[in-house]
Amino acid sequence: MPLGTQVAAQLPYLRRYARALTGSQHTGDAFVRATLEAALADEELQASLAGGRVPLYRAFNKVWASAYLDVPEPEAAAGGELEVAAQSRLSAITPLNRQALLLATLEDFTVEETAEIMDLDPAQVDGLIQEAVEEIDRESTTNVLIIEDEPLISMQLEDLVRSLGHDICGTAATRTQAQEVVAEHRPGLVLADIQLADGSSGLDAVDDILAIGDVPVIFITAYPERLLTGNRPEPTYLITKPFQESTVRTAISQALFFASSKTIA
Repeated sequence: MPLGTQVAAQLPYLRRYARALTGSQHTGDAFVRATLEAALADEELQASLAGGRVPLYRAFNKVWASAYLDVPEPEAAAGGELEVAAQSRLSAITPLNRQALLLATLEDFTVEETAEIMDLDPAQVDGLIQEAVEEIDRESTTNVLIIEDEPLISMQLEDLVRSLGHDICGTAATRTQAQEVVAEHRPGLVLADIQLADGSSGLDAVDDILAIGDVPVIFITAYPERLLTGNRPEPTYLITKPFQESTVRTAISQALFFASSKTIA
């Protein structure tokens, strides 16, 4: 398979990682572009990408760790103030623990692969993941709305959310039900499937919620590549079905981290 085809097949997932790491579609995509530009300018780096996902993510992490990108958000982008505050907070925090957790859960790398990507020892990666889990447990609690039309998955998400110390303000299997919940309770976080029982769209349901203000949203879908094209406004937080509970835990931590940054001056 040509190198370009190999890399292109992994780009949707690298964008997912970059967006979760930075908390922004625009900034995450900019770092992905910078990684590809670096590979084009360095024949040795470009050749290494033939090794698959690990070298590609390793190249990205080197760019992330060493490069400063001045990436202003588009004027039309929602939550610009939120993103600025989040990036300000990140500048004072070493994000290695979040990188390790995202790589090992969201991207499903082994500890050894994560260590290779981050240029660390596996024991160090284990320590970083444990620190990230402890940080998640310290997150402030919030009310969560679950938009999911499969009852078993909805129940699984409810149990997970409650185990993290959060409350459930409601569950919905359709856009109309989501509207009814939001009319009574404003959620602090939304977990949303994209295809709902009555043919309605979780994307539309979330648009209804975002119309009342900034709310962090984590989308769940069996087809993430359909939403990670880079051609339109897309979810920053995206979980692939079937999912691991550790992946949901990581996404919740990331989403609440950036949302809580809104209050930081």
